[in-house]
Amino acid sequence: MDLSTRYLGLELKHPIVASASPLTRDIDGIRKLLDAEAAAIIMASVFEEDVSANRAVLDERLETLRLASKQSDVPIIASLNGASPGGWVDFAGRLQDAGASAIELDLYRVPSDINETGLAVEQSYVNVLSAVKERVMVPIAVKLSPYFSAPGNMAKKLVEAGAAGLVLFNRFYEGDIDLDSMLMKPEFRLSTPCDIRLPLMWISLLSGRLQASLAATSGVWTYKEAVKYLIVGADAVATTSSLLEEGPQNLGRIVDGLRKWMESQGYNSLDAFKGKYAAAHLEFPDAFMRYHYSDILTSEPKDQTC
Repeated sequence: MDLSTRYLGLELKHPIVASASPLTRDIDGIRKLLDAEAAAIIMASVFEEDVSANRAVLDERLETLRLASKQSDVPIIASLNGASPGGWVDFAGRLQDAGASAIELDLYRVPSDINETGLAVEQSYVNVLSAVKERVMVPIAVKLSPYFSAPGNMAKKLVEAGAAGLVLFNRFYEGDIDLDSMLMKPEFRLSTPCDIRLPLMWISLLSGRLQASLAATSGVWTYKEAVKYLIVGADAVATTSSLLEEGPQNLGRIVDGLRKWMESQGYNSLDAFKGKYAAAHLEFPDAFMRYHYSDILTSEPKDQTC
């Protein structure tokens, strides 16, 4: 059975990837994920603010990347979360030189200036990608949020600017208010299978319409979520929350479940069903989405589980 796929032009033995997390911050965690048969490792993000506060942070991450690249037979993808034009370019170059197979730009930005237009926000993303593209030769993936007026057109702009792949979607971690201390406090919430629905829709809409790889992230706990992402056209499926909660070995369970599901359906390769439900096969995708919207609102509500 052939579970192989291509992501960012890289050959993967199967589509299940360990996404950036505390597990991919050090070599011990990376080794555990490699033992669990991860098809690729996305290293924990390098944050420019952390490096500015302590330069040793970057040195440690670069050394971990060098070790992982030498000891692994799967792609090691560096993740970068910059804050300034110079930071994006400088750190991307260093990550490439340390052995990264590709670089994932984790574009996390909340445009709080009410005078900044949507077009200006979009252009700032394109500018970052273009600057990094001039500095590095390895493939670049852009991890973006869904919060654009036209996410599909934004995806098209990024691909035209040189993105080899898109990761859908980045999660915005909203804070809460502690009523005892009356302070804003950050809250880290693991994803659930319910969270696949928005990226599922947009991967379906983009698959087959862009000359770029698509990676799905959010909500992958079992093979079922992975299969759904693949059916709409994802080239790779990343998981984080399930690994943090259930351990690196859950990645192997997802792969095993995918293999058994394919056997039960009579599929010998991912290509036999990948993209089967991509909207590119539809003559009128807008009308199709509108129909489902109407159908949902006029149907009986179900329980709150996914």
